Amino acid sequence: MKKIVNYIRLFFKEINKVWLICCVLLMILLVTANYAFGLEDRLIAAFPQSAVVGYASLYALAWLPSFLLYRLIVRDQQAISLKAWLCILAAPLLFAVKVGMDTTVSFSMDAAWWSYWNRILYWPLRLITLFGILLLIWIAIGRSADRWGLHTEGFKVRPYAIMLLIMVPLLLLASTQPDFQATYPKLKQVLPLPEGASPQWLYKLLFELSYGTDFISIELFFRGFLVIGMARWLGRDAILPMACFYCSIHFGKPLGECISSFFGGLILGVVSYHTRSIYGGLMVHLGIAWLMELCGYLAHLYKW
Repeated sequence: MKKIVNYIRLFFKEINKVWLICCVLLMILLVTANYAFGLEDRLIAAFPQSAVVGYASLYALAWLPSFLLYRLIVRDQQAISLKAWLCILAAPLLFAVKVGMDTTVSFSMDAAWWSYWNRILYWPLRLITLFGILLLIWIAIGRSADRWGLHTEGFKVRPYAIMLLIMVPLLLLASTQPDFQATYPKLKQVLPLPEGASPQWLYKLLFELSYGTDFISIELFFRGFLVIGMARWLGRDAILPMACFYCSIHFGKPLGECISSFFGGLILGVVSYHTRSIYGGLMVHLGIAWLMELCGYLAHLYKW
């Protein structure tokens, strides 16, 4: 845990403060535009034929200006390679494909079962699609030895378990808020379960496991591709733009969760950059996601 704290301290000591402040102001502007004026909904509605375009536009508003600011403030003389620019320009579209793709599959004539199984497949199919695209990119740009964080070398559970324990009281406090209770648990999406779903705990567990696969794709993309992958060209400066992008994918979440995602993205980015592994971030992310599910369930059960 001490090592992680030192990583974070070093990051804030060495980062260009003007660039950091500009990126924070950028995200304040975008968060305000979203929660006060419905930025995300307006962009998606502007492209009714393809949600992918709307999502890509939203993500680009957070991602690309952070690099423009980087170019103007930090790296005004040094060139960024063509491969790096191609990855930078493609990134919003790649994640928009993951979010906006249509994965509807016909499984059953029964509407309840059809809805349930499509919800179960929703996240795993997106993970498979994104993994396939990123694998092709990894091969095309040179098969880096760090494998974008998909290795367990040096991974230790203890510091990440401590981070999760620290989050428990904060999540319990958040679960008392109306916007949190309106969003969680995600399990509500498949309730009531279809007739004949027995034992019910098994079908609920299957949903939670499916939900968990979404965080594998998120860690692989944001910490694997955007931090570890981009670090070959940008070093630790890959972390801040990733945090801006990461915050923008939370625009549909409760405001507090959206704001905290920026700082959480910075922390997970710093850790993955130094450890060259996404597994610590994945453990924290999955742990928080399932704790939020539990807190949401308890909040509805005991009506706190």
